[in-house]
Amino acid sequence: MSPKKDTPKSAKSTTATGKTFKGFTDEERVAMKERVHELKADNADGESAVRAKIAAMPERDRAMGKRLHAIIRASAPALSPQLWYGMPAYAKDGKVVCFFQSAQKFKTRYATLGFSDKANLDDGALWPTAFALKELTATEETRIGALVKKAVS
Repeated sequence: MSPKKDTPKSAKSTTATGKTFKGFTDEERVAMKERVHELKADNADGESAVRAKIAAMPERDRAMGKRLHAIIRASAPALSPQLWYGMPAYAKDGKVVCFFQSAQKFKTRYATLGFSDKANLDDGALWPTAFALKELTATEETRIGALVKKAVS
């Protein structure tokens, strides 16, 4: 009898609970399609695109988005607004440094201010790269302004 050969296993993956992975969520698919559209589009006017995206958000996220946009533009005027996976983002030399993800984007309970690996926020061997936002007070606005300044330093 010949030795038994290993047969390839199915490409399906399972989670720890044994459920089959079904692929990307509808929201993730939409974000990827938005990114493809962004890459094909002429991003000469990122400011208008970002303002339009913020204007289309639900009221709570829209208010935060408008305020964040103002804080980021004031704290780091060198950053260029652009869309990134359908989210308002701010880039330096064409590389996204930070972005705003509305709570509605992936149906989460809070909005997110995130920073990419291009942000200079390194602090030892561990530092945060995303922050949950439920509301913006003067304290949070001051902290965000400082984070954005540090990110582009």
